[in-house]
Amino acid sequence: MLLDSQHLHSFEMSVLRLAAWLVLLMLIFLPLERLLAVRPRKFFGKGLARDLAYFFVNGLVPSLLLAVPLALVAVVAHAVVPYRFQAMVAAWPLWLRVVVGFVIGEIGFYWGHRWAHQIPFLWRFHSIHHSAEDVYFLVSARAHPIDNAFIRLCGLIPAYVFGVASPLTPTGSLIPVMIVLVATAWGFFIHSNLRLRLGPLEWLVATPGFHHWHHTLGERRDANFASMLPCVDKLFGTLYLPRDRWPTSYGIDEELPASLWGQLTYPFRATPAPARTSPAPADAALLEPSATER
Repeated sequence: MLLDSQHLHSFEMSVLRLAAWLVLLMLIFLPLERLLAVRPRKFFGKGLARDLAYFFVNGLVPSLLLAVPLALVAVVAHAVVPYRFQAMVAAWPLWLRVVVGFVIGEIGFYWGHRWAHQIPFLWRFHSIHHSAEDVYFLVSARAHPIDNAFIRLCGLIPAYVFGVASPLTPTGSLIPVMIVLVATAWGFFIHSNLRLRLGPLEWLVATPGFHHWHHTLGERRDANFASMLPCVDKLFGTLYLPRDRWPTSYGIDEELPASLWGQLTYPFRATPAPARTSPAPADAALLEPSATER
């Protein structure tokens, strides 16, 4: 009974923390999306209840799904990676391990996200995230928890293998938490309905202008997979940044169920979709900002 009471208390505290984060996100983004909207939209509109439900589901479930896989990855990495290499990385200052963790984690996130577009089975889960027909900050949370966990796992595995993350040291266990927290927070920003561009710096820092093109219906959908560092897309030939325009429509060709339960079960009964093809390398000229963006 005591154990059940502790679990219930822990669950209640997690829900309260998520509710507090939701209030903070709304206080930040609702006024900004009203003042700087890419296109006007009503917040209390179609699909809001489902998006709020996804916010809580993905705040609670992916970490549970990741617990066992990450523990196995940590054990295997500790056993396989040479001790001298582990000792060398452990001797780095914390700031260097954090920076390296973010960079290699971003490369892992990139490939996990790209595979979610290219592999039909993974696209069944990821298509739920892309089903949004208008993009705003809560769309970041509209994702199947298995899709969410898979992409996170892809981002964290390199950090464990490289040795910057390890459950065997206090700072090593802190770094993967920091990677996930920053990537999650930045996800709300890049999905926001904000007409923000950074001109020539946009190849370095992901913005709504960068990520909205990833959600477009039709034109160059399979581009801009990075979560924070567009230079990773540049490195792998998937960067697409038109200078002076935004997508005209968002969404996917497939028709998904409208209910939360219908979407959560959809990947397990959907007919496999064709693999998503990767685009050709983007023209470097697309990185040049227009006069209005400088």
